[in-house]
Amino acid sequence: MNVTSSMDQILAQLKAASDLAADGSKPSATVSTVSQADFGQLLKSAVDQVNTVQQTASQLSREFVGGNQDVELHDVMISLQKANVSFQSMIQVRNRLVTAYQEIMNMQV
Repeated sequence: MNVTSSMDQILAQLKAASDLAADGSKPSATVSTVSQADFGQLLKSAVDQVNTVQQTASQLSREFVGGNQDVELHDVMISLQKANVSFQSMIQVRNRLVTAYQEIMNMQV
């Protein structure tokens, strides 16, 4: 499972929960199409994947600086860019999770 699909599933679950809380009706069709995976496990998996990409980029960078002839500069730059993009995506998911949490906490029961 890649980071994007994990994040999409998390966001779909949050949207469904938000819709349910907003109108008090039954869950929309989106909820039934989302797999019944554990939210915490999906989030942990996404964070672990981002961490793996960052560690790989760091390792390639160290090898290139160390003079390893098998590591090309373009490979290092691509891996660093992948790490940056995946980290920025994770930050956006975190921001949306915080916003959703704040909205839920501000709801009157």
